Amino acid sequence: MMRTPSDDFEYAFGSGKPNTNYLKPPVDMHSLFPVPRPMTEDDLDMVIDIERASYAFPWTIGIFRDCLRAGYCCQLLEQQGCLLGYGIISIGGGEAQLLNLCIREDHRNLGLGYRLLAHLVDIARKHDADSMFLEVRPSNHAALNLYRHVGFNEVGIRPAYYPGKDGPDDAVILALALDNTFSK
Repeated sequence: MMRTPSDDFEYAFGSGKPNTNYLKPPVDMHSLFPVPRPMTEDDLDMVIDIERASYAFPWTIGIFRDCLRAGYCCQLLEQQGCLLGYGIISIGGGEAQLLNLCIREDHRNLGLGYRLLAHLVDIARKHDADSMFLEVRPSNHAALNLYRHVGFNEVGIRPAYYPGKDGPDDAVILALALDNTFSK
């Protein structure tokens, strides 16, 4: 087939219709950012891999399964199908208890713990919780810094709460009033 001058013009300058392809992102922009979603039993193999890589005394898969079955708020943070972290809270009696919050080691110090914690706080607020409590090892400086940064205050110590390789470790008990705290 022979090209005509009008074909060459259209090839070089377009059809005369506005080109709006540049307005369409090449990918779904939401998939580029970490997004929270509910945890399911199908996620537990990936969750337990992160748990075991993160803690010397990790939760068992049975504990995670029990949390799901008990109806606790179990949330994941993922990006393009890759699990980055998870958090679990129980809510009742006007209080929320943060039971576990963990970010994959290769994605720490990127603000993902903050993002997931803010999501969990929002869920607790929607369920009429006035405060959130948690326990953390005194040696977990990164977690303590995050919790203090968002407004958690130390309210007590639980002696010999955590198992440790050299004997039990204490737990620092922290509390956060949910009436005037941070958001995403």
